[in-house]
Amino acid sequence: MPDKKVIAVLGATGAQGGGLVRAILNDKTSEFTPRALTRNVNSDKAKALADLGAEVREVDIDNYESIKSAFDGAYGAYAVTFFWDHYSPEKELTEAVLIARAAKETGLKHVIWSTLENTRNWVPLDDNRMPTLQGKYKVPHFDAKGEANNLFTEQGVPTTFLLTSFYWDNFIFFGMAPKKGPDGKLMLTIPMGDKKLPGIAAEDIGKSAYGIFKRGNEFIGKTVGIAGGHLTGTEMADSFAKILNHDVSYYAVPFDTYRSFGFPGADDLGNMFQFKHDFNDYFCGVRNLDFTKSINPSLKNFDAWLKENKDRIPLE
Repeated sequence: MPDKKVIAVLGATGAQGGGLVRAILNDKTSEFTPRALTRNVNSDKAKALADLGAEVREVDIDNYESIKSAFDGAYGAYAVTFFWDHYSPEKELTEAVLIARAAKETGLKHVIWSTLENTRNWVPLDDNRMPTLQGKYKVPHFDAKGEANNLFTEQGVPTTFLLTSFYWDNFIFFGMAPKKGPDGKLMLTIPMGDKKLPGIAAEDIGKSAYGIFKRGNEFIGKTVGIAGGHLTGTEMADSFAKILNHDVSYYAVPFDTYRSFGFPGADDLGNMFQFKHDFNDYFCGVRNLDFTKSINPSLKNFDAWLKENKDRIPLE
């Protein structure tokens, strides 16, 4: 409808953007309507969003004019970059520059930037408690997003900086599910010691972003963090055991061991988990569960998410 405010959603076929598009479409009284932006309008996920009623447009996140055209006429935008497609923090920074410029040029009234901490503010490059990666990062997929925050501020873009949490969906898609050991028993391997890991259902990130848009200007200029639960490795293993009906134990693998596992991004993720471990009080504190529930009343906890997705967990 022409009187509805358009929210342009980058990464609309991904975990975060897709959740936001569906949250808007599922609210029949919404003052907003989603413009789903994707690299491939012919993908099954893009067609599914179109079938639900979303306006679907093609966008090239590496092209300024493409982003500007996609933002034109919109009220707001959800901005997210895709580190795990290319493993390049420089590429993320370049994309953030283009997004911020396009948002400014098109006069967007509210941008939510999906960001994370610049861990170098806590662990300088000369701090050897964790290795420096790619020459100038501690946690590359965090640091570039955090560094990019200033790009939106400097452009004067009205922005909410949204700190996300570990996707529980990583247990389905990212190879992090409990795995069978030589004894046939399942083991959850995460380098978090006895510290709590803030996590969230990916769909709830989009729902939370929608809650922020619905609150108008309240969170513009602010940094807010979201999570669906703060759980230790032992607590997650216990939930897996209960809901999957298997013996599941927790292995608090050392950080250096995790970094050496050899899969793409293992060193980045090892540093990430160490950052979350070493600065746990801060990291959990800014991802407040009560706040998240206030903007997303249907927020799922880990057990609820796991019950819904237990048949999708690959047990190897």
